[in-house]
Formats: sequence, C-alpha cells, structure tokens
Amino acid sequence: MQRRRQPLLGRAALPLRQRGAVMILFVIGMVAIIGIAGLALDGGHMMLSKTRLQNTVDAAALSAAKTLALTEQDEVLAQAAALSMFTDNAGGAGNEELFQAYSSGDLTVTVEFSNTLNPFVPGTMPADYVRVRGLDFTLPVWFSTVLGITDKRVAATAVAGPSPTIELEACNLLPMMVCGDPTQPDDYWGFEPGEPMVLKSSPQNPDDVGPGNFQLIRLGENSGANDIRNALAGGYDGCLASDEVIETEPGNQPNPVAQGLNTRFGRYTGPLSGMQADYPPDVVTTQPDTPLDFDEEYDADGEILQNGAPISDANPLSYGYDDYIAEVAAENYDYLPSPAGIGRHKRREAAIAIGDCSDPANGQDQIPLLGFGCYFLLQEIATGGPHFGTESQVFGQFLDDCNIGGVPGAEPNDDAGPYRIQLYRDYSSTDS
Repeated sequence: MQRRRQPLLGRAALPLRQRGAVMILFVIGMVAIIGIAGLALDGGHMMLSKTRLQNTVDAAALSAAKTLALTEQDEVLAQAAALSMFTDNAGGAGNEELFQAYSSGDLTVTVEFSNTLNPFVPGTMPADYVRVRGLDFTLPVWFSTVLGITDKRVAATAVAGPSPTIELEACNLLPMMVCGDPTQPDDYWGFEPGEPMVLKSSPQNPDDVGPGNFQLIRLGENSGANDIRNALAGGYDGCLASDEVIETEPGNQPNPVAQGLNTRFGRYTGPLSGMQADYPPDVVTTQPDTPLDFDEEYDADGEILQNGAPISDANPLSYGYDDYIAEVAAENYDYLPSPAGIGRHKRREAAIAIGDCSDPANGQDQIPLLGFGCYFLLQEIATGGPHFGTESQVFGQFLDDCNIGGVPGAEPNDDAGPYRIQLYRDYSSTDS
C-alpha cells in the first residue's frame, strides 16, 4: 500500500510563498530610486533656472532705476528700459529656456514703481524705487512625475533705487573742491540748494584754499594737465575715501580745465578733439543768456555777476538746474540721447569734494575732507580772448543730490548728497 505524501511545512514552504512579494519590493524600490533622481534633477534644474531669472530681473530693475534717476522719474521710459534689459539678458547665451518661456507667454514680467522702499507701495509718486518681477516661469518636469509632481515653476523679484548718501567712499569725482563750514555738517556745510558757486577759481579771485591753489585737486597717484583734462571730461573712475585727505593740485591750468569741462557742453578742442564717443555731451547744453562773471570788489567774498549785477532774489539765474530739468522733461534736446544720438543725460551733474580750508594750503598740500557735494555745471568756459586764464572760473549750482559711484551708508535715508543706484531686498516677497 502506497503512503500518501504529506504537504511541505515550515521553512521549505517560504520561498514559494514570497515570489510575488519580491516583485512588489523591486517595483517600490525602483519608484523610490527614480523619484529621488527626479527630485535631484528637477530640483537642480529649478535652482539653475531661478538663478538665471534672478540675474535677469536684477539687471532689469537696475536699468529702470538708473533711468528714473536720469529722467527725473519718467516711469514710461523706466519701464521701457526694464523690459528692454530683461529681453536682452534673456536672449543671452545659456538663457534659451528663459527666452523661450518669455516669448511664448510662459513667463510674466511686471514692472512697478514706488516712492518708498519698505513698504513698497505701487503707484505712489514721485517714483524713486522700481520692482521687477518674473512670475510663473514654467519648466518641464522630468522624473519627478513618478512622485505625482506635474508642475514646476519658479519666480524672482528685484527692487532697485537710490542708495543712502555716499559717505564712506565717492567715485567719479571732478578734480575740484569747495571750502565748506566744518561747524555745519548737518546743513550742507553751509551751502544752500540752488546756490550758484565758484567751483574753480582764477587768479583774480580771493584765495580760499591757499597761495598758488585754484580749487583743483589731485585724484589718484597721477597729476598734471593731462590728468586734470581727462578727469574733468569724465575719464577718472577712481574713488576718494572719507578717511583720506584732499591732495591739492597747485596751478591755474586754464586750457586743460576748459578742454575737459567743455566736452559736457558739446565742445571738443585740443587733445579731446573728436572724442565724442568717449566723452559725450549732455542732452541739454543751454546756458545763461549772458555768461556769468565774478567780481571780487562787491564785498570781501566777491560776487557772481549776471548782466553786471550780483545774483539775488531780485536778479535770479536766467538759466539754472530747474530750467534744465524742464527742458529734459519736454525732450527739448540739443543732442539726442543714446542710442538715437550721442547725448547722455545729466553729464552736467557732478560730485566734488568739500574741504575744511581753515588752515590754508601752501602749494601742493593736504586739506581735511569734510564730505562730498553735488553740483550742476552752469556754463562752459570761454576760450581765447585777452582775459582767458585770468577769468576762467567754473560756475556750478549746489544740488540736493546726484547719482555717482561709491560706498554709501548702511540704511536708506532722506539726507541730501550724492548717491548710487543699487539693489535692495524685496521685503514683501521671498523670491527676492
């Protein structure tokens, strides 16, 4: 009689029962591996795209803020500048995906303006700050779809506007100085906004700086006629720090001063002849109807004369900064601005050093630096004639502020003085 075989029990039965479980674990493991790889690849792609978008909106915001400063808060021109800069940068090498998304509408760019930084309130005037946002930059999803991720988008925002007052270090200065009152640091060192001043004296003027000095200074290690000429034309991009002293440059230097400064009015003579591309003229070069003059005989300090009479409330400037701004706003240009022409906005605005002349300099000497001031160049220097050299003053009008390079203080403020355009954090967004 044949014995019936009993079913397998215990350990011998386990391999047969686990065959399906191994396949399930394999599938789960593969999904996890693909998901992790997808997160790494898609996450890296998002970070790279975010960086590219951030760089592009940064450049657009800076361009718009600079245009605001140059055109006295013209929002139309500033918005056009922002969008043009965004398009140019999006079309650059490596940004093909960004450009394609922008062109196809898979990326929205907005430009807003505000009078204040924090809070940034769109639509408030006059516009000092600009915010450029790149929103809904839609990206392709790769392996992350296995984890249920079907949408991948990034955004970026940038805010730009005027910096705090330049105090630590000022750049792009003219090689001239004025003497301020060290007892009035909070009141423009004794200057009044709109006040006409002599920025560079001549031999007939009272000697404010010291014997042999005519308010010219050394910028950098070099000195001499050629450096003075090029710096007045705008060819010096070095800086002067607040903990330094002003190095005076003795001598009148009438020809180099006239040749350099007059480029800002569209006059090119001497070594700067034909150098419009390097030293463009201002877009508006209108000057007082009758050239300003200086006469030291009116009082101990002398007077700036217009039509033979001192400038005063009864005899105001026939042409000054407010008139210039009005002509710029009306686009009443003498030289069309770039790229249509060779003109450049606000070439007649400049910053110079303010010194403490309590102890007069003797020849090449050092003057304590008080700070930096902004000035509007009122007129060119007439060359030739029997009095050229003895009457080659530079006349300027003291301004509240101007846009230059340099190192500002830490916090935004409303103080007058030179500033630069810089980026800020967008306090209302985490995409900044």
